[in-house]
Amino acid sequence: MLKGAKMPENTLTKHIFRRTLIISTTLATIGGAVLAVTLGADHISARASAVEIVETAELIPVQVISLRIEEGFSIPRQFVGQVEAAQSTDLSFEFAGNVAEILVDEGDHVSKGDLLARLDTAILEAERTRLMASRTALEARLEFAQVSLQRRQELSERGFTSIEAFDQAISNEAELTARIAETTAAIKNIDIQIEKASMTSPFDGSVGARLVDTGGNVSPGAPVITLLEQAEPIVRIGLPVDFSIDQHADFRVKLNDIIYPARVQTIRPDVDPVTRTRTALFRVDLPADAAFGQSATLLVDRQVDVAGAWVPLLALREGAQGLWTVLVLDDENVVRHAAVELLHSDGENAFVRGSFADGANLIQSGPHRVAPGQQVRVIAGR
Repeated sequence: MLKGAKMPENTLTKHIFRRTLIISTTLATIGGAVLAVTLGADHISARASAVEIVETAELIPVQVISLRIEEGFSIPRQFVGQVEAAQSTDLSFEFAGNVAEILVDEGDHVSKGDLLARLDTAILEAERTRLMASRTALEARLEFAQVSLQRRQELSERGFTSIEAFDQAISNEAELTARIAETTAAIKNIDIQIEKASMTSPFDGSVGARLVDTGGNVSPGAPVITLLEQAEPIVRIGLPVDFSIDQHADFRVKLNDIIYPARVQTIRPDVDPVTRTRTALFRVDLPADAAFGQSATLLVDRQVDVAGAWVPLLALREGAQGLWTVLVLDDENVVRHAAVELLHSDGENAFVRGSFADGANLIQSGPHRVAPGQQVRVIAGR
């Protein structure tokens, strides 16, 4: 538009209206902001006046326990073995024969001297009868030879017989005497075989196995019956070669979750070539129904002589460079670090040694809630 020219009337009116609208909007915005600030300040002031002013923060309560230095700790060790009979033997016959009778079954209890089995002795008894008859005949001949010798001696003294005939009579008597002795020895041998054809129990026990049935033929030394002594059983345990054990100490053996007292019977001087362990035999007062061959566990506590204290596992904190720490309190109940070395753990507690004094107060649990240098409030612990 050229300078000095007049603005049309409608354009001027629009220009005035636009400026008036802008000014009104600006004033309204400013007024709203002032009102909001005023109301917000009043609300904040009211909330602030309603809060009770605390001069100091409340101390965090912690439970503590007193650390007691001990001279050492014991490590429980377990060694598995098995229950065995004090005596176990495979009974057999010394001579071959046919089994005439088996008088016991597996599991039967027998006493010392009880008859267990016997062989057929018909042939032996027939042979004994023959030998008895033979000896009787020899004895009759000997009696005649003795009478003949006496006559020969009388004739020889009178000079009516030759010296050779007299010597022959002496020889006949000696021969018959020897043959009778031989026959007697044969009869004795038959008697021994008949006696040993009966198998008897050498001790009180139980029949573990019956390996031959009636009618079977057995050879000398072949197992017929396995006999287990029912007296005080033993427990056989394999121990490490370097494990030291006091033979006069009292021990414990666990069987079916029940612990029984035990004592060392003997420790073998050799090493088992299979398990590379040293066998120890323990006498155990087990119940009568204990089964031979079942597993038993020897419980041994190994003492470790090193000073330290027991702490709960929850009280341990992992420190720098793989070290462990615990939190203890000083005389003013201020939390302090104490570096410790973990020596042993039983799953709930740990035996440690470190930079703490005997009787120091240890934060029992929840060490993550406090920090070193923080003062705390002590409450009753275990």
